[in-house]
Amino acid sequence: MKAKTLMIQGTGSGVGKSIITAALCRRFFHEGWKVAPFKAQNMALNSYVTYEGGEIGRAQAFQAEACGVEPRVHMNPVLLKPCGDNLSQVIIMGKVVGNRTAKDYFNGKEILRQDVHAAFKNLDQEYELIILEGAGSPAEINLKKWDIVNMDMADFADAPVLIVGDIDRGGVFAWMKGTFDLLKEKEQNRVCGFIINKFRGDTDILKTGLDQFEEMVGKPILGVIPYCRDLVVDEEDAIPLFNHPSGQNKENALDVAFIWLPRIANFTDVSPLAYDPAISTRYVAHSAQLGNPDLIVIPGSKNTIDDMDYLKSKGLNEAIRNCHLNGTVVLGICGGYQMMGDIISDPHNQESRKTRIQGMGLFDFETIMEPYKITRQVKRSTLNGPVFPGGLFVEGYEIHMGRTRFHSEYMPLFEIQNEESSQLGVSDLEGRTIGTHLHGFLDNDPLRHALLNHVRRKRNYPETENGFNYGKFREEQLNRLENLVCGSIDMERIKNIINDK
Repeated sequence: MKAKTLMIQGTGSGVGKSIITAALCRRFFHEGWKVAPFKAQNMALNSYVTYEGGEIGRAQAFQAEACGVEPRVHMNPVLLKPCGDNLSQVIIMGKVVGNRTAKDYFNGKEILRQDVHAAFKNLDQEYELIILEGAGSPAEINLKKWDIVNMDMADFADAPVLIVGDIDRGGVFAWMKGTFDLLKEKEQNRVCGFIINKFRGDTDILKTGLDQFEEMVGKPILGVIPYCRDLVVDEEDAIPLFNHPSGQNKENALDVAFIWLPRIANFTDVSPLAYDPAISTRYVAHSAQLGNPDLIVIPGSKNTIDDMDYLKSKGLNEAIRNCHLNGTVVLGICGGYQMMGDIISDPHNQESRKTRIQGMGLFDFETIMEPYKITRQVKRSTLNGPVFPGGLFVEGYEIHMGRTRFHSEYMPLFEIQNEESSQLGVSDLEGRTIGTHLHGFLDNDPLRHALLNHVRRKRNYPETENGFNYGKFREEQLNRLENLVCGSIDMERIKNIINDK
């Protein structure tokens, strides 16, 4: 292998592997390295579409952003998107190969291993440093023979391994020691240290535990990262509890409700709204919580029919319709957009065991799930209409299997270049019913600001002149993440580990 390597593994899921990988990517990028992230296999419903039109985990796109490079399918060659109990959509090198049960998926691991290794070797020829991320825990003894993402990958890449433990969950020393003890001897030899994440309190109190652990295991603890409540990163799969009161303009703050869905996908679409200091945001899971918001956002879904069924069971379907009748603007994104129509059909059971369900009826169209998945980046200009002025630039990406058939005419949001692009987004004549298949479009500051001013006009609030700069905010948060993580761990020792491998 040409590139230097380092691998971040963890005692379990959600301990901080993804964000620590992103922080290290950022630090080495700032120090002049040509660095790339790599995760052999990811299971997540948050995804991103690369310039090649391939789908990868959102966490790897975030890590690539930290590296200052364009995300590529080679950075996450295998992506699993759960679509039901014991069933996941399998995406290899950015393209869907079908739905698999766990047993079927494991039976094909040898072929997947070849794909994973080929993807890594592609990056190895181009980058000076590759920071790999594991998945779950390397000590899942029932899954070891099928491993392609933890120690098996570390061995192929000849990567030194750091193991992360989350002290906020409690029992971090037992968790780290148990993980280490369940590794084979050659795997233990590959471990070069441990990192403790999310510590609250005085590190002096922790010191005796650190010393005892190092004596028992014979491996160093390379740092203790403090818990940070307000740090903003792209979550891999766990939904952040968006419940953010506005930080300014409180008298005229917009009340924005995000509809919580059991199979919610790409909820990072709403992040630019959640962190806007002029907006109060909240997740809503039941009709009793909805109230009378100014804007309702129905996000994407990996199983649109089953999530539509959920909305009906919680009374949210009727509650959203009633709010809409009383003047609330409703915005649907991808699966949420499809739910706003009359009918959702899945004749081939691509997502659901059900083949058909009635939607909200806010739009007069039917969505049919097709076997071929659309994944592509999109760059367009807005068309002059009730929601946006004409000529605003927008970029985002499509990820959907549904094709929409309109039975009534609506105002297109974006310029139309072909038949399929006519489905990118529409609104009614009043601009109170808005839908789009375009993920990430709210990241575009001028477009999002125009949308929010449109809502303000509908609700008789004064418009604002300067909107929230989400791009600048993301840069600031990435740098905060870098400083928090890399300022809390022994970077010189980590650099020696990388160089001495």
